[in-house]
Amino acid sequence: MNRPLIVIFAAIGLDAVGLGLIFPILPRLLEEVTHTGDIAVHIGIMTALYAVMQFVFAPVLGALSDNLGRRPVLLISLAGAAINYVVMAFAPRLWMLLVGRAIAGLTSANISVASAYITDITPEHRRARRFGLFNAMFGAGFIIGPVLGGLLGDYWLRLPFIAAAVLNGCNLLLAFFILPESRTPARQKIDLAALNPLRPLRWVFSMKGLMPIVLVYFILSAAGDAYGTCWALWGFDSFQWNGLWIGLSLGAFGVCQALVQAFLPGPATRLFGERWAVVVGIGCGCMALVFMAFANQGWIVFAIMPIFALSGIGTPAFQAFATRQVDEARQGQLQGVLASAVSLASIVAPLAFSTFYFVVQKQWPGAIWLSVVVVNALAIPLVFLSTRTVRALRPASA
Repeated sequence: MNRPLIVIFAAIGLDAVGLGLIFPILPRLLEEVTHTGDIAVHIGIMTALYAVMQFVFAPVLGALSDNLGRRPVLLISLAGAAINYVVMAFAPRLWMLLVGRAIAGLTSANISVASAYITDITPEHRRARRFGLFNAMFGAGFIIGPVLGGLLGDYWLRLPFIAAAVLNGCNLLLAFFILPESRTPARQKIDLAALNPLRPLRWVFSMKGLMPIVLVYFILSAAGDAYGTCWALWGFDSFQWNGLWIGLSLGAFGVCQALVQAFLPGPATRLFGERWAVVVGIGCGCMALVFMAFANQGWIVFAIMPIFALSGIGTPAFQAFATRQVDEARQGQLQGVLASAVSLASIVAPLAFSTFYFVVQKQWPGAIWLSVVVVNALAIPLVFLSTRTVRALRPASA
């Protein structure tokens, strides 16, 4: 593995650790600053605010990375994450937490720019495996992050945010001193009209067959947002888990996910093909969610983690498929549009899932996972539609 890949994977791993640190203790932090126990909707609002800012700026930063280079945009993103955690570490009021999340969302180009970076330096036939390793590193971060966050949070509620700020600062220094630029920037005069955050979305309609791909990303991302919004609340309401046990459950999922995405995407794609790898992954995830919905003891959640983690076998194959649909000059634009779809899902989904959880919280907390099954199922016909052909997409007028 070459040096740039090692650096980008390490950066993503550290980023995931920083994110995972706060998940086990965010509900308790919101209870502290809002002085109320009904914080499900507040979590949804915080997550949605982050996503709104990401939706507005991620496509723009993706396009800028094509023009100015991946490295400077990634550095800005990492700096924004560090500032966010510093604000959250010392914020005494809810509005300050919201400001911190807005800053983080504004500069949250990590994933889309890192994906474009990997595309730049990876031959087409190796992309599925490297995207699998990419996702595995992110999963590995969740092995360490949530467990560490639960431990630190039980000691002092604000300590995980300080740790996350330090980790993101180290991440920034690593990228600044070691990570080279992956492509020759265009260095053209920036068209201010191109910075319109809604303009990249028009591209979706001009490329025949691109819409189903974007919709699959939207739906799967919407379903995935349920975990970050409701997992800690559900763990406490269903099993009375403290921060450590919430962290351990997320860490167990991280272990299983890292193993699956490091070793199985390539074999799964060869065995099933791209479309069926995605469908099988969705099916495994839905099966695990049904078990979680009816679980009445915490050990059941840990027992089904391997099945749950298999939901990720098709994602790298679908990512590789998506990159083949546009030419090399537009990879940053593609990743920006996909990030925009993810962000749009993250605006709607946390508000919807947190509201639904608030309704079922006292009667049946596990019902939230059945709603996620329904959302996941919507993606299956679109997977078949988007993978009917594998030729490069061209503008609809062509």
